[in-house]
Amino acid sequence: MNVMVTGATVPLGVAIIERLLADPTTGHVLAVGREPREPWPDSRVTYRMANLTRTREVHDLIHGDARAHAIDTVIHAAQHRGANDSGHYIHAQNVESARALVHACTDHPTIRRLVARSFAEVYEQPQATTSLIDEEDALDFDPSAPQWLRDRVEADLTIAAHGGSLQTAVLRCAELIAPDSGSQLWDYLSSRVCLRPAGFDPIINVLSLEDASTAFVLAARSATIGVFNIVGADTLPLSRAIFESNRLDIPVPGLLMAPLYRLRHALAGFEFRYDLNVRRFHFGGVLDGTRARRELGYVPQAHVHWPRPWLRVLFERLSEARST
Repeated sequence: MNVMVTGATVPLGVAIIERLLADPTTGHVLAVGREPREPWPDSRVTYRMANLTRTREVHDLIHGDARAHAIDTVIHAAQHRGANDSGHYIHAQNVESARALVHACTDHPTIRRLVARSFAEVYEQPQATTSLIDEEDALDFDPSAPQWLRDRVEADLTIAAHGGSLQTAVLRCAELIAPDSGSQLWDYLSSRVCLRPAGFDPIINVLSLEDASTAFVLAARSATIGVFNIVGADTLPLSRAIFESNRLDIPVPGLLMAPLYRLRHALAGFEFRYDLNVRRFHFGGVLDGTRARRELGYVPQAHVHWPRPWLRVLFERLSEARST
């Protein structure tokens, strides 16, 4: 299998490439990113800088480098990460790049499969705290939603609704808890103080980089098409996630959450937006990963690495050293 991976300079893209390289049956990996980087230490990797918002660059990449390396599978993991950014260029990064990739890969002489990253947030959140969300549940088509969410829904449908000879799989992933991943929860838990709507403690499911990369490689090696929910190994109350991150948990009236976090963004520049998380923070709802387990063989196994302060990490390591 020869694979092209977009988003190759961000943590998820790097993890996917490392997972591919761990398998000796992997042939060549064409890594694609926006930024310059040092050559990969493995000779099976070729790195190419490309701006996927430019249709001509996408065409040249797919019909040039991808064809030269006999790429048969594309993993599209690139996505604009900033939740507060908006406008035409951001839409091009999120949606038009996905559309251009689908068109360029369709009827390609070597490419047969496209696996794309999507997000649990594209679902319309249920109005109950115990709901399991499967692939048939409704998506969030609220026209007043922030562009961050509207773009993700549109990109998801752009690939999921594609027919023809190109095999497409869309992985709707639980929240990825990792730095520089665009995770709203990571940003939320990175603050010294975590405000939580009083009277609510929703159940959340979160995903590690290790499990996310495993899911993408399994999907790349499969011939199954369609949408798959990718769940993580950690399902827990929000208050527990705050505790695991060693943060101060302060319940406040729900009406104060949005203005307080807008003020936080204005003063400190954090990316967390309460308007993107209000339904999740009140009602919860977690993904049902049955289909991915049945058809891809994906079972989450790796727990997330919480954004703990360095002092707590040092204390835990010292405790482990004393116990050995």
